[in-house]
Amino acid sequence: MADSIHDIPQRHALQAQPLADLQRRQLAAMLAEVLPANAFYARKLAGLRFDALNDPLDRLPFTTRAELERDQADHPPYGTNLTYPLDRYLRFHQTSGSTGGRPMRWLDTAESWEWWKDCWRAIFQAAGVRGGQRVLLPFSFGPFIGFWSAFEAAASMGCMVLPAGGLTSSARLRMILDNQVQVVCCTPTYALRLAEVAQEEGIDLAGSAVESLIVAGEPGGSIPATRQRIESAWGARVFDHSGMTEAGPIAFECRQNPLGMHVMEDQFIAEVIDPATGQAVPDGQAGELVITNLGRWGSPLIRYRTGDQVRLKRGRCVCGRTLARLEGGILGRIDDMVCVRGVNVFPASVEAVVRRVAQVEEFAARLDESGPMPCLQIEIEVARGADGDATACKVARAIADALLLGAKVVAVPRGTLPRSEMKTRRVLRTTNAVVDHNRCQTCEPEVRSTCSDVSSQPSLSV
Repeated sequence: MADSIHDIPQRHALQAQPLADLQRRQLAAMLAEVLPANAFYARKLAGLRFDALNDPLDRLPFTTRAELERDQADHPPYGTNLTYPLDRYLRFHQTSGSTGGRPMRWLDTAESWEWWKDCWRAIFQAAGVRGGQRVLLPFSFGPFIGFWSAFEAAASMGCMVLPAGGLTSSARLRMILDNQVQVVCCTPTYALRLAEVAQEEGIDLAGSAVESLIVAGEPGGSIPATRQRIESAWGARVFDHSGMTEAGPIAFECRQNPLGMHVMEDQFIAEVIDPATGQAVPDGQAGELVITNLGRWGSPLIRYRTGDQVRLKRGRCVCGRTLARLEGGILGRIDDMVCVRGVNVFPASVEAVVRRVAQVEEFAARLDESGPMPCLQIEIEVARGADGDATACKVARAIADALLLGAKVVAVPRGTLPRSEMKTRRVLRTTNAVVDHNRCQTCEPEVRSTCSDVSSQPSLSV
């Protein structure tokens, strides 16, 4: 069911000034609650006279993941970013560690957990999810917060929620079919994996009852080629979503304007900065997303540098919302950017090119820096019946045309590359491969001059 202006919560349609006023009132209330009792922010903001209703936000210092990790290491097990006594906290979760560093433990009070669910209800509403539908979460329910918050939010909306942890992909597909599941929440990579298994087993996934896939954890949901593959295989609409264990569910995609996400500005203050200078960038320019959450008082984040590269644009969307949009979704991780022979490359850029080659089922990229010149190596698995060498050549040409750099592309046997229900790291760094930059037999002559070859199996460092 499509959104209309009458379905959108009033706070998502506020004009700029009323929305800014709402944010500042929430910020003032949060600081009044947090600063007297939260040791982490009491130390961090000590001596700072800040008028939450009127002062520029950039008078407040940034919060970084590194200092949160250090705080938990210095004050185990939970650190000092706790506003209330420990017995008030009911929920324990931790980060996956996939974005670098050690996993961080995160606690929520009953009030903070209700805030999480409220944010997830907004995500579901935007995707057209309604009470009475069946929602499947094909993940093992460990300490990762996204599964639990989505599960409980969907249940609170009157949905039947099916937990599919501890099952094979085949068993999950049977659960989808047997229970006529209408909504699936997963990573883009795992949506493709389920489609791959369905094809192998002769299952008509596009003929199932699934209407919507809500994806997160990777940029793929807002990469056109990846998105098209998922939607074609499933016969269903993809909705991208972005969130962080430490920050909360931040952004969602509306039905009318795909390939971008609305920031929940009624729950967050969003800024975009130049990651090198820390200064704000103009509207529409790429930079690092900085988030202040306004409803998680038990363990807040103030001006948190997310490490996500985004392009934020303001103004009313065709869906009627006035919330700022992340155009193209999460463009990549600032710390995932690699430099290949003078060209800055994000994993999402590589995926956007590789997924356009129809014969490629899965891929993995590695940056080898052991030689005098960095070399991008891409392994691909091709569809049954496709020519591996020809497909590898096609990918190499596409990379050269789109990204202006050469890549060594090789086809590997089907089933070689890992598939995960969790986040998939798209570019890994190699540490000890021996590279011969003058030898590449895979590609045609016009591409060969920019390629290189690997003569030993590299070890990987993430």
